[in-house]
Amino acid sequence: MTKRSALYRLMIGLAVLGLLTACGGAAPAPEVGQDDGLLNVFGAFATPIEEPWDGVIHQALLEAEAAGRINYAYTDDIGYAGDMERVLRETAEQQAPDVIFGDAFGNEEAVRRVAADYPDIAFVFGSGLGPADPNFAVFDNWIHEPAYIAGMLAGGMTESNTIGVVGGYPVPEVNRLTNAFIQGAKTVNPEAEVLVTFINSWFDPAAAKEAALAQVDAGADVLYAERFGVIEAAAENDLWAIGNMSDQNELAPDNVLTSVSWNMGPTVEYVLTQVEAGVFTAQDLKDFSMMAKGGASLAPYHGTETAIPQELRDQVEARMQEIADGLFRVDIDEAQPNPVN
Repeated sequence: MTKRSALYRLMIGLAVLGLLTACGGAAPAPEVGQDDGLLNVFGAFATPIEEPWDGVIHQALLEAEAAGRINYAYTDDIGYAGDMERVLRETAEQQAPDVIFGDAFGNEEAVRRVAADYPDIAFVFGSGLGPADPNFAVFDNWIHEPAYIAGMLAGGMTESNTIGVVGGYPVPEVNRLTNAFIQGAKTVNPEAEVLVTFINSWFDPAAAKEAALAQVDAGADVLYAERFGVIEAAAENDLWAIGNMSDQNELAPDNVLTSVSWNMGPTVEYVLTQVEAGVFTAQDLKDFSMMAKGGASLAPYHGTETAIPQELRDQVEARMQEIADGLFRVDIDEAQPNPVN
């Protein structure tokens, strides 16, 4: 194992330990109910919270708790074998929280069954499907706009004209990020070839790393880490990587150019305000994950901007301003991308 790889693993381990220590670990149904006037919020996550998708939701709820808005408890790594319904029913029946946040992917029917049986609880879940009256609201990581911008950077930074993307499953929310990234890369570099590999898992860092290394062997010198594990492959080969979901610079500060970042803060704030006012309704919360609402962004460069040609930086900044001003709309393309684009 290289020193860089060892450091990477140590940082991940410390981050996970810190989160588990701060939040009480992954007990089946930690207590959330307190009679202190604050909203009681429960998080139900299918994957470990170090997986970036659920981690972003978890972080936003931690911040709401730290701000004195809510009482918060959670269970993570619930999986897809039927435990989600059990955990939700136990929590709803025994604790009756005001709000339950979570991810329904892979557990759609189970989550919706429970929500229908407890109409007085606001269920707010990541989902590729629609809301359901009266109490089931949905959201998703609509971060295709910064993914497009990241693609522009990748297209301008590649020296081999080969770029790699490693994704989870070829489902609409992953496809639209990947397609936007490809579109951005082609905008500044029509000759760029973008390799796409799906590992058919939401959290398998070893498989993601292996897929990324195969892309490196095929000539890729910039990697988009849609899944966790890719950045380690980039760091070991001293290549540029672009993180996903959150600012992942700390995983490899010399190699993470930037990250396509999702901020659940605006969604959480809106939901809490609606519940507090007694006017929560089932709705699609899509807009709160867009750049215009502050729900999506390109993470800071953390010094890596010195490696980006000024002309490319100017192009990127101009396009971001156009998106913010509503003058440019990134296409939403949810078709499965080709292995080579």
